[in-house]
Amino acid sequence: MAKNDVNKLYSELINEINVLLEFLRAKFPVFHNSNFFFRDLQFGIKSFFEKRNIKLSYSESETLAKQIAEFLKKEGIFVETSSQSWKVNYPEFETSKPGDPFSY
Repeated sequence: MAKNDVNKLYSELINEINVLLEFLRAKFPVFHNSNFFFRDLQFGIKSFFEKRNIKLSYSESETLAKQIAEFLKKEGIFVETSSQSWKVNYPEFETSKPGDPFSY
C-alpha cells in the first residue's frame, strides 16, 4: 500500500470539517452532549476517505484522528472526558427528543 500524504489529508478534513461531522453523524450516534470515542473517530475518518477511494493504513487513520481530535478540542466541539473520549459540544446536532440521536 502506498503511503498517503497525511498532512494533505488533514488539510482536506479541516477544509471540510462540517462534511466530516455530518458523515460521522450519519455513521455513529453523534449528537449534542453525546459521548464520542477515539476509535469511532479513527474508523469514521478511515471510512470517510474510503468513500473517496483513498485507502488509509491503520497508523495513518490513527494519526489523522489524533490531529482532528486536537482541532475539534481547540474549536470547543470536543470536550475531553478521558484520553480516549470526548463529550460533543455541537448545538447544531441537538436532537428534538432528548437522548434520541435519530430525531433531528
